[in-house]
Amino acid sequence: MEMAPNTRLVLHAFSWSLLAAISICSPNDIACLKSIRASLDDPHDYFKSSWNFNNNYREGFICRFVGIDCWHADDNEVLNIRLTNMGLKGQFPLGIVKCKRLMRLDLSNNQLSGPIPSNISKLFRFGTAIDISSNRFSGNIPKRIANCTFLNSLNLSNNQLTGFIPPELILLDRMKNFSVANNQLYGPVPLFNLSLSKDSFVGNPGLCGKPLEPCIDHKSSPFKNGFITGYAVSVVSVITIFMFYFAPCMHRNERNKLLRHFILNLIWNRTRKVNMTQNSHQTSQMVLPDILHETSREVLYLFLSLCFKLLVLQVFIPVWCLSQTSMLVELVSRMSYSDLYEATNEFSAENIIGHGQMGTTYKATSSNGCLLAIKRLFDTQKFDEHFITELKTLGRLRHDNLIPLLGFCIESKEKLLVYKYMSNGNLYDLLHPLEKRRTIGWPLRLKIACGVAKGLVWLHQNCNYKVIHLDICSRCILLDQNFEPKISNFSEAMLMKSNNRYWSSSFDMDSEFWESSFVKEDVYRFGILVLELISRKEPSELTDLARTGDESIGKWVVDDVESSDFVDGGLVRHGFDVEIFEILRVAWNCVQPNPDERPAMLQVHKIINGFSKKYGYG
Repeated sequence: MEMAPNTRLVLHAFSWSLLAAISICSPNDIACLKSIRASLDDPHDYFKSSWNFNNNYREGFICRFVGIDCWHADDNEVLNIRLTNMGLKGQFPLGIVKCKRLMRLDLSNNQLSGPIPSNISKLFRFGTAIDISSNRFSGNIPKRIANCTFLNSLNLSNNQLTGFIPPELILLDRMKNFSVANNQLYGPVPLFNLSLSKDSFVGNPGLCGKPLEPCIDHKSSPFKNGFITGYAVSVVSVITIFMFYFAPCMHRNERNKLLRHFILNLIWNRTRKVNMTQNSHQTSQMVLPDILHETSREVLYLFLSLCFKLLVLQVFIPVWCLSQTSMLVELVSRMSYSDLYEATNEFSAENIIGHGQMGTTYKATSSNGCLLAIKRLFDTQKFDEHFITELKTLGRLRHDNLIPLLGFCIESKEKLLVYKYMSNGNLYDLLHPLEKRRTIGWPLRLKIACGVAKGLVWLHQNCNYKVIHLDICSRCILLDQNFEPKISNFSEAMLMKSNNRYWSSSFDMDSEFWESSFVKEDVYRFGILVLELISRKEPSELTDLARTGDESIGKWVVDDVESSDFVDGGLVRHGFDVEIFEILRVAWNCVQPNPDERPAMLQVHKIINGFSKKYGYG
């Protein structure tokens, strides 16, 4: 049957309208700009008010946005993003990955901070120009910028960048303009294939080489280099033999902890001297022999300190543990073994509520009806240090987000720790139940994250004692009847007095070393905890993924929450997507491989607390 002319005309018009609607709707570029809008703080409202996404089907509507150039006025495909001199705050906008044909990114003269993403070549694959000058970006210049093969202009000047200029940048053969002036860079300037003046590198006292002053080459004799190499090998060999032959009975965690303290002290002392020398126009390669030569006395001193600690742990602590009872009583109440024996129904198997590396935890009811949790340590000397550390740490500290330690008991071979009972168990069991999963709303997850962050801030910045937990995980976060989180398990904790003296040793610890080596370890573990809260994935899986941050975690952050397979399905499409996106960014920053690029817990808590107040928490 032949179709009427009018009908054919209507169908033809409808087809063209449909094609036009499809052509003008560019979901990738719209998602790109939405992500950028959500990730940047615009205190003066220079651009956000104009970025209105309520007219999604109007032809070329995003091309009218402030700071946006399109390839054609009648489509929604972004060519350039120019958000300059607006006082913007935040970090590098990872959402640009969805602007597939973006050519130029100009974010100069703002207050952006944080690192330049290490996977920038995947975010800005076909771009020709990047200008992020006059901001507050920090960290190293990622060598993967060299994979942005179409770049012809790169301006990183007037930031706080550190480290070397990656020599891989000489592979950018299209480069015409390049500047890293006024940063904190050091080392030799790569031999670029274009003519660059001093102005491209000024303001970096540690840089040397053409077109700047020549680098100073400190040559070392073959004898000196051979001596240093042999010396370094000998030190490592002696430490290895001592630790694994003369201390075989020491618990592995204790041995590794001491080695970590030893090695980190050594690295810290050497790193400071490297940086001091680099600031005087020398590179680390050039001064390495001299630096190693100067290490001998410090290695000997630290090694002897290590031996002394091993002696203390193996010989004196078991005796000292019993002799310090009177001191411990001043911190925590000493309880009767018979009372605790009765409260747990003779340590009945029916009262067991948990098993750990140190011992078994029982639910107990005191004579006055209060519910208790009693940890009964295994009968072995290797946990004596953990027992003392837990008592000395929690005995001194009181905070709403720390587990209350009510008492202890030492009798014969028995060592018991008594805590307030937490009716909702630990966070791990809440997120990963053996039976059917329960729904956990976003406000509750946010409350837990905020409470843990608050507790860690207090631990890190306590005026009398600064405490590093070193074992933050979902299993050590207990939940009371109101799901208020309580940090527990301080057996691995390190406590430093306000005068920067590590309480269990005789040496003074540099506060900067304390921050970079230990405090940022807590920040990393907190980041894993937040990722676990959002995804309900196993912590071990998240830790493995975090090691490949630019391939995995970065992808989670730039994806829309709705399209991400990382976010727990129970959270999506309930009106929390923007908040989840922002908290994901916080967690991503916390698990950066370089500790210097991780934020402080105070900064992390401030962000999370801002969202929590909306629900009456914080």
